Amino acid sequence: MPSIRIPVRVKPGSSRARVGGRYGDDQLVVAVNAPPVEGAANDAVIKAVASALGLRPRQVSIASGHTSRSKVLQAELDADADRVRIAERLDALLGGG
Repeated sequence: MPSIRIPVRVKPGSSRARVGGRYGDDQLVVAVNAPPVEGAANDAVIKAVASALGLRPRQVSIASGHTSRSKVLQAELDADADRVRIAERLDALLGGG
């Protein structure tokens, strides 16, 4: 199954949830309402990113950075054709178009 890795920068406890913007050179900004307590923010990040990319939450997991604001998510794709669609969405979310 093809997959893609997505570096993200999490802003837990935000007043509103949102996915979009760039942190540093390549990290996607993900703001979530959930506090960074007992994995609540991690769960919210997975749901928010999955929704923004048009994926099911079970297709997205945290590959590294479970306790950090900087994380790497891994998205399992249904087919290689999805890689192009997801890459285009990520580029738009990062502010590239």
